Amino acid sequence: MTQQATDINSLNKGVAGSGAACSGVAGSGAAGSGAAGPGAADKPRVVFDVQGLTRVYQTGGVAVHALRGVDLKLYDGEFVVLLGASGSGKSTLLNILGGLDTATAGQVLYTPAASRKLQQAPQAESSYDLTHATEKQLTDYRRHHVGFVFQFYNLIPSLTARENITVVTEIALQPMQPEEALALVNLTERQDHFPAQLSGGEQQRVAIARAVAKNPAVLLCDEPTGALDSKTGIVVLEALQRANNTLGTTTVVITHNVTIAQIADRVIQLVDGKISRVSVNETRCSPSDLHW
Repeated sequence: MTQQATDINSLNKGVAGSGAACSGVAGSGAAGSGAAGPGAADKPRVVFDVQGLTRVYQTGGVAVHALRGVDLKLYDGEFVVLLGASGSGKSTLLNILGGLDTATAGQVLYTPAASRKLQQAPQAESSYDLTHATEKQLTDYRRHHVGFVFQFYNLIPSLTARENITVVTEIALQPMQPEEALALVNLTERQDHFPAQLSGGEQQRVAIARAVAKNPAVLLCDEPTGALDSKTGIVVLEALQRANNTLGTTTVVITHNVTIAQIADRVIQLVDGKISRVSVNETRCSPSDLHW
């Protein structure tokens, strides 16, 4: 059995599997949009409303069904982990939420929270139907509303950490200062270093600072600890959790590591392109409590 399969099976059995001091994943909800989000009594605002989402790729004349009728709601300010093995559809779902890919069928409606609407935008959209958006609308959506963090850092080698962030803040409508973004990930003392002078974990934290520096409403992270050892990965998770807590950014992290799921508000498990389980963490772990 692969490590990914072992991790997923641990969640299905309700086993935290990490030895963490805080409680693990608990409170399973129904698969799909009916599962409660954070603070259901407070009626959190729905940021993403996904209905019947399907994605089919044609590969060598063969139809590959990456997503099979996904229904999902994501809420303002919550921290969500999309958990699944390789090929489960989690990256495809993340890419569609981020406007990097388009659905074959279904609907993805994005509505920014009132505090996140861009007053400076010449023709700011009150909501975006990402499944029927034009290329220009998707470009505006990615530029002004979404921050991306990938497994590989994609920093410009010839620019310092601060300059890598400035590249983004110069085209953003409501950016924070690059120095402020670097302070958020505890890299103030490394802001004038080039990527080659930084460790892998430091480079990933610069990538997080770059993503949050434009003050996005949504932060989408594709296996942000996948290329890191556990000790460094925990430092990166601390930076993501700090950004979520400090800025109130709706944060979605995809991973196959069930241990990481313990820092989330909700855990959404995908299997074969479908949501198989939605779980709520009654107590979120601190990344420093995790071990893998």
